[in-house]
Amino acid sequence: MAAGKEIRGKIKSVENTKKITKAMEMVAASKMRKAQDRMRAARPYSDKIRNITANLATANPEYTHPFMASAKSGQAKTVGFIVVTTDKGLCGGMNTNVLRMMTQKTRELETAGNKIESVAIGNKGLGFLNRVGIKVVSHAVQIGDTPHLEKLIGPVKVMLDAYQEGKLDAVYLCYTKFINTMKQEPMVEQLLPLSADKMTADKGNHSWDYIYEPDAQTVIDELLVRYVEALVYQAVAENLASEQSARMVAMKAASDNAGSVIGELKLVYNKTRQAAITKELSEIVAGAAAV
Repeated sequence: MAAGKEIRGKIKSVENTKKITKAMEMVAASKMRKAQDRMRAARPYSDKIRNITANLATANPEYTHPFMASAKSGQAKTVGFIVVTTDKGLCGGMNTNVLRMMTQKTRELETAGNKIESVAIGNKGLGFLNRVGIKVVSHAVQIGDTPHLEKLIGPVKVMLDAYQEGKLDAVYLCYTKFINTMKQEPMVEQLLPLSADKMTADKGNHSWDYIYEPDAQTVIDELLVRYVEALVYQAVAENLASEQSARMVAMKAASDNAGSVIGELKLVYNKTRQAAITKELSEIVAGAAAV
């Protein structure tokens, strides 16, 4: 029964794996609910600061912030990417999808004669960017389950400052958008210059008027920086919610597959055991007949 013993060992091993994947599925489900709440809580702030900034910009058409101005050169020569990925794996093809979409975009830009610089948020993205040879100017890893804006501001500010100084002509934000528990969509969006549709104020029956302190230009400058930071934070929150959802689905699929493998192995074990018993019985009957 050496074969039967080997099969029993395989069954035990797969059962242990199934326990781990089941536990990881339950942990991911718990974290997913918290990540979704955090993601939804960040949306009202982004919407409100966008509306205020859009109204301020409309009220002061004589001043255009660099974040809202289009590229000065006829053709962009250096483009920045802020790549948001996870720190850990075991979340299906989530990171692969967003990195593949980013790679397609970078190839298009490089074909047009552009240079690429990047900021990596998350270990998986940092490792990928280093492997493919894309210049990483700053990075933030080990963000944890609760993202803090102060950990993100430093790396992102490097790219925002480079854009303001004219070293970059455009900045793209790559992340995974949370749709629902079963669907997460990879996104590559233009972060800078801010597009007109993103900075459209709500049309209401009232007009806003402000008293600026110290002056309109300073207020708009501060608000636009906060708005861009809020967009990056929202992308990280969306990515975390997507990560937990993708991990929960992947671990559920792994647990189901482990159950199928255990069933198949038990069937093979029972057939092997039955064949061994039948053989022993045949030998006993043959021996008795010979006597």
